[in-house]
Amino acid sequence: MSDTLDKKPSRIQLRNRRRIMDAALDVFSQHGYRGATLDQIAITAGLSKPNILYYFAGKEEIHVTLLSQLMETWLDPLIEMDADGDPLGEILAYVQRKLDMSRDLPRESRLFANEILQGAPRMGAHLQSDLKPLFDEKCAVIQGWMNRGQLAQVNVHHLIFSIWSTTQHYADFEAQISVLEPGKDTYTDATQTLKQMFTALLTL
Repeated sequence: MSDTLDKKPSRIQLRNRRRIMDAALDVFSQHGYRGATLDQIAITAGLSKPNILYYFAGKEEIHVTLLSQLMETWLDPLIEMDADGDPLGEILAYVQRKLDMSRDLPRESRLFANEILQGAPRMGAHLQSDLKPLFDEKCAVIQGWMNRGQLAQVNVHHLIFSIWSTTQHYADFEAQISVLEPGKDTYTDATQTLKQMFTALLTL
């Protein structure tokens, strides 16, 4: 193998890649894939367009790289749900983790939402290979809790869909919330409300 292939990226190269990825996250989360351009990414990153193309073949490669990295982060809160834990406690902890993710990673949430709204053209394979098996596994865990009388019976799929929609709303519709609740401690209020809502739904 040649020295060129063995050579590790320099600190400058690693820094520039991080700058490009962070800038692309800003641009894609604001404009979606179709509305984003390499010129916008270059300006946001403070680099030239040829410099962007030194590191990535084009817009699609940057977008796919971001989505691939995001998928791991997106699955973590569900992975952490413990089949041996207290059922209601595990559900409420999952809600909290998803809400924390909306608070801490709003750009990533909007990137994911934009991809799904377009029909998941670049993420469909990940949804099938990574999300679907995990979703099925955790649905079986929750259904088991319900069957044992540890939680009230509800449609498990739609329970998880409801958790996603109520928590991700705070990131994806942040601009609307900031107008409707200016100056409010939105995430503290959301935590209390969602805990109360899901506790009431799932308590026998």
